[in-house]
Amino acid sequence: MRAGGAGAGAVRAGTELPPLEIEITRTLIVAGAIASRDYQDVHHDAELARQKGSPDIFMNILTTNGLVGRYVTDHFGPDAVLRKVAIRLGAPNHPGDTMVLTGTVESVDGETATVRVVGANGIGRHVTGTVTVCVPGGSAG
Repeated sequence: MRAGGAGAGAVRAGTELPPLEIEITRTLIVAGAIASRDYQDVHHDAELARQKGSPDIFMNILTTNGLVGRYVTDHFGPDAVLRKVAIRLGAPNHPGDTMVLTGTVESVDGETATVRVVGANGIGRHVTGTVTVCVPGGSAG
């Protein structure tokens, strides 16, 4: 299945999604925090983040959640509907790094697929989790 999607019927358990590289910019981190109304200083003020023990600002979980959802829906196409996103954060995303998202379809049941997602950056795994997505009209066949 390619970006733009062909429906869940074109995918089987074990199918790997193509990797997606996301440049982690200061703008992405700050914009994501603002868009999700997360005004914690560690997501926009480098000096205060350093005072709290971080080498720089870092991405918030809601931005990561959105990027994971985008990764899956971009793969399955415009009719894909996220049913559940369950993620856990690990190594922080700092400006200047790149996060590479990868995914593997764990199961397909009718129009619903469960995808295991991992996002790694230069210091380790930033995010791991599963996404349940419904692709109307798709069928595991």
